[in-house]
Amino acid sequence: MGGAADRQPNAQLSSWFVRSGWSKGELARQVNRRARQLGAHHVSTDTSRVRRWLDGEQPREPIPRILSELFSERFGCVVPVEDLGLRSAHQPQAGGDVDLPWAGPQTVELISEFSRSDLMLGRRGFLGGSLALSAGPALIEPMQRWLVPTSPAGLPIPAPAGPRDGGGRPSRLSEQELQLLESTAEMFRMWDNQCGGGLRRKAVVGQLHEVTDLLQESHTEPVARRLYRVTADLAALAGWMSYDIGLQPTAQKYLVLALHAAKEAGDRPLGAFILSSMSRQMIHLNRPDDALELIHLAQYGSRDSASATTQAMLHALEARAYANMGQVNKCHRAVRAAEDTFTESRPDEDPSWISFFNLAELHAENAHSYRDLAYVAGRSPAYASLAHPVMEKAVEGFSNDTVHQRAYALNLVGLASVHLLQREPEQAAHFTEQAMTVAKRVRSERVNTRIRKTTDTAVRDFGDVPAVARLADRLSVELPEVAETA
Repeated sequence: MGGAADRQPNAQLSSWFVRSGWSKGELARQVNRRARQLGAHHVSTDTSRVRRWLDGEQPREPIPRILSELFSERFGCVVPVEDLGLRSAHQPQAGGDVDLPWAGPQTVELISEFSRSDLMLGRRGFLGGSLALSAGPALIEPMQRWLVPTSPAGLPIPAPAGPRDGGGRPSRLSEQELQLLESTAEMFRMWDNQCGGGLRRKAVVGQLHEVTDLLQESHTEPVARRLYRVTADLAALAGWMSYDIGLQPTAQKYLVLALHAAKEAGDRPLGAFILSSMSRQMIHLNRPDDALELIHLAQYGSRDSASATTQAMLHALEARAYANMGQVNKCHRAVRAAEDTFTESRPDEDPSWISFFNLAELHAENAHSYRDLAYVAGRSPAYASLAHPVMEKAVEGFSNDTVHQRAYALNLVGLASVHLLQREPEQAAHFTEQAMTVAKRVRSERVNTRIRKTTDTAVRDFGDVPAVARLADRLSVELPEVAETA
């Protein structure tokens, strides 16, 4: 690294920094908080260090990746390290973190290695430093291979020396043990809905690693497929929990690996569900075009096998993508398709991973589609008025639900944002405060971030309203901090 006299000011980083509205001290605090969250306890940044970065100093990992994640979340789009004028120690090729071999043995090896690194480096280092978010063709094109038929030669691992229809050396796993593994994944999902992604993520990753160990033993094909299904389920949940606490590259990698495992399990509906989670992440990162591509891929791949509930969920997410693209008519059509398809739902026949998608969740998705249309249309009061009654139904549906507490908090914030669009700051403050009460019971950075953003908007637009001022005071005291470990 050259001396100070050799450096030129980093105009790219300075541009992003100025537009963010952060002070040097605030950026330093956020970097330190994110580093603690990811286990990089050696990172200790202050305002003078931030000043040196702006003056052209190249920070070492994990700082470039942390800055990339922070600015991506601030602006709602992927901000690569290179766009910040920084160098990363690891420069993956386009799609390098998601363009993986579609074969059973490699899938097991990759999941085993990644989950082990997550468990170890989550305590001692920084897993995300070697990851980059993929978007656009670098993400979509590898995912399209999910639809390409493959030989079942990857099942089981290693291949038994017998016929594929259940022959070969018997598995040492009993039916009772297999059922226990499957029910464990369901239990973890319930905990995630109730407590958020920050509380049990490591337990899920640990269980995932154990299942990949089992997959490296000899099994008949039916047993191997069930193990792959459990692996896909757990990897998808690890990805979702990582997304919930703000670990975006880690979340994407787990979801990609989960899709590979679902393919090996031959479970198209589960694969469609995993693609829907990837789509949600792209909507969060302001990549609605990518989100729509992923949803259409999910719909096409599961068109003959997904339940009505799963199809309704996919239509609802399709509407969210169209809303964020400003395509009003297509959004309305997708909302109607979601509502019509949901009338055919048979919850008793649904797989456990779609059990979250009840009537309240349907209302929530459609209300957020209308709310997003309002933002895209320049804070349109007409679309806000469409969102309001549907969001109220969602909040009412979750109000007595002791399991889906995170969803309750998210929809309280959603209702608050609708009130802001309707220029009703007192009501917005009321529902944001309710969300803060629930957030204290839920370890979800996604919930906390939405509360902060809604409060910031309220203060910006209605800072002289007493209820908003009280909300801002409470926010500074009570909003839960990001967990230091994941």
